[in-house]
Amino acid sequence: MMIRKFKFLVPVLFVFSLLISFQSVANTNPKDKVLLTILRYVLTEGHYHPQAIDDAFSKKVYATFIESLDPSKRYFLQSDIQEFSAYETLIDDQIKNEDLSFFYLVYNRFEKRTAEAEHLYPEILAHKFDFNKDETLSVDYENNNYAIDENDLKNIWRKQLKISTLSRLYDKLEEEDEKLKEDETYKVTAFDVLEEEARVSVKDNMTEFFERFDELTYSDWFTTYINSISEQFDPHTNYYDPQLKKGFDQRMSGKLEGIGARLQKQNDYTKVIELVYGGPAWKQGELEVGDLIIKVAQADGEPLDIVGMRLDKAIEFIKGKKGSEVNLTVKKIDGSTKVITIIRDVVELEETFVKSSIVEKDNKKFGLIHLPSFYIDFDERNSRNSATDMAQEIERLKKENVQGLILDLRNNGGGSLQTGIDIAGLFIKNGPVVQVKYRDTDAKVLKDKNNAIQWDGPLVVLVNELSASASEIFAAAMQDYGRAVIIGGKQTYGKGTVQSVVDLNRYHNLNEDIGALKMTIQKFYRVNGNSNQLEGVHSDIMLPSRYTYLEIGERELDNALLSDKVPAANYTPWNNYANFNEAVNNSKKRIAVNSTFKLIDENAKWLKKSQDDKLIYLNIDTYKKDIESHEAESLNYKTLRDYTSNLTFTSPLYEQKLMETDENLTEKREVWHKNLNKDIYIEEALNVVSELKIKPDYLLVKKS
Repeated sequence: MMIRKFKFLVPVLFVFSLLISFQSVANTNPKDKVLLTILRYVLTEGHYHPQAIDDAFSKKVYATFIESLDPSKRYFLQSDIQEFSAYETLIDDQIKNEDLSFFYLVYNRFEKRTAEAEHLYPEILAHKFDFNKDETLSVDYENNNYAIDENDLKNIWRKQLKISTLSRLYDKLEEEDEKLKEDETYKVTAFDVLEEEARVSVKDNMTEFFERFDELTYSDWFTTYINSISEQFDPHTNYYDPQLKKGFDQRMSGKLEGIGARLQKQNDYTKVIELVYGGPAWKQGELEVGDLIIKVAQADGEPLDIVGMRLDKAIEFIKGKKGSEVNLTVKKIDGSTKVITIIRDVVELEETFVKSSIVEKDNKKFGLIHLPSFYIDFDERNSRNSATDMAQEIERLKKENVQGLILDLRNNGGGSLQTGIDIAGLFIKNGPVVQVKYRDTDAKVLKDKNNAIQWDGPLVVLVNELSASASEIFAAAMQDYGRAVIIGGKQTYGKGTVQSVVDLNRYHNLNEDIGALKMTIQKFYRVNGNSNQLEGVHSDIMLPSRYTYLEIGERELDNALLSDKVPAANYTPWNNYANFNEAVNNSKKRIAVNSTFKLIDENAKWLKKSQDDKLIYLNIDTYKKDIESHEAESLNYKTLRDYTSNLTFTSPLYEQKLMETDENLTEKREVWHKNLNKDIYIEEALNVVSELKIKPDYLLVKKS
């Protein structure tokens, strides 16, 4: 479908680029104009939901580009913005006419303002800060104003440098207090000396920041402009310039080496959006989705402030060779600041595969299967994939006479669509699993065609706000068929779209690489006709979590495609539970009176309140009181970390034999089982699966 649509574009753009190559134009970057034209054609002809390139579109590109360059409003002046605003409704016309005058104006002004800032910070940091003065800094950048003039801008920089200095000074004062507690004879370093050391540290950090900043080229900023256009179509449509495309290709084919985390830009910050299961950060256990990385230090080196740094540059400092140490200073989702030490490593492939455990309740055995992703290797036909591994794991658990299954899809970001369909087929006889739709076509129903059922006993599926894509397809199918009880957050991530990477070099005859475009080409729909897009999958039983009130998921992304409907597929619900609604209602009653779940919900509200606090105190006493107050409040939720159930988890028999000669596997499973024992969500899932009953008439038919 997509190839047919793009084929007719090739000759059009080939001729067009030939014309361009002979035109006499003032612009010294003809490649940029070619790229702009190709981008417009590919997006309007190939994107699932093309946008009208009009004045409204122009306004969004305008706002996105300026925010991308100056998210914390520390470079541009109000006079700059006023000058730029003349182009607010003209960018659409410029895109159509290959006119880059708006980009050139903003880019050249940005170059000027950043050069001025580079001379500004040493002047400010040459003087001692007054930390007794009562003043604050608002980090609500979206609602902050641009500086009126140079003096106002200097004051903005002064406050930002002051808080960076205060943060370091506070840490130094804490260290002095600790030394004094350990040794009463210790001579405490004078405040003024510590203050100067903190300022020097900030100055060195800013110098290094601008050295890296100055390495960014015209091409880097033009890529930012192109993405300001492409991202208006949806948040998953992104342009890769030739250098980024090369890095993307290497990441797709190579090993994951580094800390094992996916990162995203959020205003001036680098935000953790996913931890790779089995990766160094996941194993270390302290880094969480939603954390903001603000500084990076190599081993014993000085921390580098990456606030305001481009994402690709920040990642260069965070990633590194196996065995090397990186210290990340992060702003936690509760608002606190913490230094996390991670030893970089290659993600262990074995830890990304299906694994299972057995637990007893009321003298009955139940199986827990953990699926980190819907994995498959398209290059190796006979290699492992999640569907065949899942079928094998179920058979192993059946041999141990488990009475029910819990399938854990929490934090599972998706993967192969086909394995998602095949795994759904393990729990239903046959029938539709998902519908997929290209633009301007009817939805196509994708089915499980295997009549065999691998498991027809009680089934609970655990999800959370980070379960996405194929996880949502599977969970939605199990919910629509009534095959499983879905337990988790109020909804899953809500990504119901599919992307494809298009090589843009197919559409021109220049002797230059112009990169690639990752573009949304499809949407998923449930068998009942509803879309997972934005909505996600709403749990049958909602459990409070630390993410309940935080901004997370597809619905929080700019320009996310809307949720809609298609006709329902023809499917027959499973309908073989004798007490589905009763088991669900009993769980809801338990949760309502459970003190731990109540505390989790209170903690989630507190986390949201902390995240919404955009005011930073620049008076040292008030700053200290604010930190101490926050730490005191956090102690109210200390018991959540100490929670433990009385459940005992063991490896299935086949794995126990492997563990006799594999100490590494033994150690991994001991850690996993210890964590399961502290997992209240697993405990409640076990309550539900143990209560579910199959209809007697179905059991009779099965026996016959």
